[in-house]
Amino acid sequence: MYAIRLHAFGPAENLVYEEVEDPEPGPGQVRVAVRAAGVHLVDTTLRAGKYAGGPIPVPDLPTIPGREVAGVVDAVGPGVDPGLVGRRVVTHLGMAPGGYAELAVRDASAIHEIPDGLGYGEAVAMIGTGRTTMGILDVAEIRADDVVLVTAAAGGIGNLLVQAAVRAGATVVGLAGGAAKVSRVLELGAHHAVDYAVPGWPGEVRAILGDREVTLALDGVGGDLGRATLELLGVGGRIVLFGWADAEGGPTALTTQDLYARGITAAVAVGPRVLKRPGGLRGLEERALAAAAGSGALVPLVQSFPLKDAAAAHAALETRATTGKVVLVP
Repeated sequence: MYAIRLHAFGPAENLVYEEVEDPEPGPGQVRVAVRAAGVHLVDTTLRAGKYAGGPIPVPDLPTIPGREVAGVVDAVGPGVDPGLVGRRVVTHLGMAPGGYAELAVRDASAIHEIPDGLGYGEAVAMIGTGRTTMGILDVAEIRADDVVLVTAAAGGIGNLLVQAAVRAGATVVGLAGGAAKVSRVLELGAHHAVDYAVPGWPGEVRAILGDREVTLALDGVGGDLGRATLELLGVGGRIVLFGWADAEGGPTALTTQDLYARGITAAVAVGPRVLKRPGGLRGLEERALAAAAGSGALVPLVQSFPLKDAAAAHAALETRATTGKVVLVP
């Protein structure tokens, strides 16, 4: 098979498209002929050799990156129902990489059948990004009277949060970088969209809202943008944090003084909190897939690159030139 391999940590150009040995499914495993493989921002950090302190182990080299795949079962290992061959499935590979390839293996107990009408790229978007979104929504508890501010609203998680908040009846303001992304956020149903790349954007948000204040901020960017988002919260507002796309800026900085000054609350929607919830990650995956398949409740944005162009996909993601979930197509 052909796959993307990383032989040395460094720039995106270190991702090499090459022929490697086909993996074989072991006991209790299936092999998936990959039709779409997810690309995550953490993949770029791992590739660069800058990942530290997180739950994902740094891989031994050479490695095939990627942890989200969708495709068709083409072989099964001992002890697995042969009737699974030919089924359309999607799975998160967990801590072990191997997704950027034409073939991938996974425990049969970890796969999900792709609902009818859902494409491979959309299924990949929901198995990882979608499950995180479900966890965020559980913590956020969006109400119809909320004014919701979503950072990176055209991103993989952001676009789903915008859609969910609109469906909940809230007033939604999306932040995005550049005119094209701002337009896309409005197409998703956001009532307002603001370009955070324009200096003074918080003032534009305040002008748009008039005498209303942000009651709920959903922030996965962190850094200066996350801090400015926090400052827009009104008295008694809530901020839900779910990461920091701004790797250099780090998580949104806040102190107990911030909480006391305006009576706001802050919560983290990822990490141990998700793992301890009833149903765990698999329960969130099931809900995410159902949300995308059921009556078009959530329609994930997907941007595709050929598998051989994984380096270009990484470069685009790192420069925030992508919209929605990025996937590689063999």
